[in-house]
Amino acid sequence: MTITAQQVKALREKTGVGMMDCKTALNETGGDMEAAVDWLRKKGLSKAAKKADRIAAEGLIGAVDNGTSAALVEVNSETDFVARNDTFQALVTKIAKEALGTAGDVDALKAKPFPGTGRTVGEEVTESVATIGENLSLRRTAELSVDEGAVATYIHNAVAPNLGKLGVLVALKSAGDAAKLTELGRKIAMHVAAVNPLALNVDALPAEAVERERAVYADQARASGKPEQIIEKMVEGRMRKFYEEVVLLKQSFVVNPDLTIEQAIKDAESDVGAPITMTGFVRFALGEGIEREESDFAAEVAAAAGV
Repeated sequence: MTITAQQVKALREKTGVGMMDCKTALNETGGDMEAAVDWLRKKGLSKAAKKADRIAAEGLIGAVDNGTSAALVEVNSETDFVARNDTFQALVTKIAKEALGTAGDVDALKAKPFPGTGRTVGEEVTESVATIGENLSLRRTAELSVDEGAVATYIHNAVAPNLGKLGVLVALKSAGDAAKLTELGRKIAMHVAAVNPLALNVDALPAEAVERERAVYADQARASGKPEQIIEKMVEGRMRKFYEEVVLLKQSFVVNPDLTIEQAIKDAESDVGAPITMTGFVRFALGEGIEREESDFAAEVAAAAGV
């Protein structure tokens, strides 16, 4: 039978094992996914494969920048204990450095050579499963770049340099003073970390989110019994308030609530010495979107004690 690239990719994601080994395993087992996992375990990759089904929702966010480009990575582990391990922290730091130039493509990052090992980044993560003793996963990466200006990074409550559980990138395009742009970008990144906006501007908001809010406000206004032309004005007023709450450029700046982010950027232009355009931001919170297993700690202790 013919083994498809999708099957190979699925087995790789399930086990963390290299592409060629996954393809061989599928060929040897006639495309049976579970049998292929067992085949990999029998061939010496058992430590990685056995741990592949265990949920990895802890870990670290890593950040790196070179002035006009910056990247974030999320590398997951099973426990917070491992996230405090020097070996794991060194792994995430090195992976973050390799993320520059991958344009946020996690598969491209996994395929890059890992320095000094002869392995790819993805293979090094798999190799580290056996060394560290937990399931590990390079979950995602993101990168922002500007032709001129600065991309600032911020790690909230860093556990080590450029490592923590929440990371932000902010890209500012400008011909002005790079150091001052970086300082401004870092302050805006701190705002993003605290407030978690949905989008940079109104046009970037998901259309379904806008329509959902508009429909809710319209129903609320109609319940008041007002004429339709009044209802429309009420809805528009509430939508403006909604934009102020979720759109970054329209939000009140946590550093100076008297200013919106948009106005703070405009006011900074005289100090920087040139016009400034914010072109994007990225916010990674560790484990967001991962379904975690709920456990009854008291029951686990009782079971361990034979109660």
